[in-house]
Amino acid sequence: MSWQSLRPEWGLVLGSGLGSFVERMEIIAAVPYAKIPGLPQSSVAGHAGRFVFGKIGGATVLAAQGRVHLYEGKTAAEITAGVRWMHAQGVRKLVLTNAAGTCNPAFHPGSWMMLNDHLNLTHTTPLLGGPNFFDMSEVYSKALRAMVSDVAKELGTTLHEGVYAGLLGPQYETPAEVRMLRTLGADAVGMSTVLEAIQARALKMEVAGFSCLTNWAAGLHPGTLGHEEVLETGRNAAAQLADVLERALSL
Repeated sequence: MSWQSLRPEWGLVLGSGLGSFVERMEIIAAVPYAKIPGLPQSSVAGHAGRFVFGKIGGATVLAAQGRVHLYEGKTAAEITAGVRWMHAQGVRKLVLTNAAGTCNPAFHPGSWMMLNDHLNLTHTTPLLGGPNFFDMSEVYSKALRAMVSDVAKELGTTLHEGVYAGLLGPQYETPAEVRMLRTLGADAVGMSTVLEAIQARALKMEVAGFSCLTNWAAGLHPGTLGHEEVLETGRNAAAQLADVLERALSL
């Protein structure tokens, strides 16, 4: 079967350390980003850089195994090109995942947070270029959140819910910046997702977002942070969310 004939309704964007989710899929086809005109390539470890078409939980899905980021020198339009391509393939429900630092003392590393809102602190948007006014009062679908929350409870999986702050990066935040983010209402902080969510909503896609809380944000716990720690925690926690999503996608 050719991937061009598939019309997956669900899309998944897999963040740092989370690409192993595709191992649960019945893979139909894989398309490297390099073979799709206009799609930039990621230079970050833990991002395979390909689309995978397959089936999981009774649903046909299109998984983006890795993403590009603003801090790689890309524009907001470039890093959301994958979302537009997924929409063109038929995706109407998009699940965004990321690795994030936890700003909330009650949300411990190794657990997951479902996004109920975000703070776009990247100082840009993929909608630049005209009067592209779109309502953002419900970026993350209440219906999808309720469905996934019910499944998590059935499976006994801890799934926090909170606000994600998206920053430019690539440096991690200072303790003062984390205190600022907590004052603004952020529960987790990372360097992706918000622009993809904005683009998806502009395309009228339903969006759900999940952060793998890989580490304490600066100032909340002694020690320093490195990308290898992020990847390792993401790999260890991936199965928890995979169980929830596999069940949710079958509903």
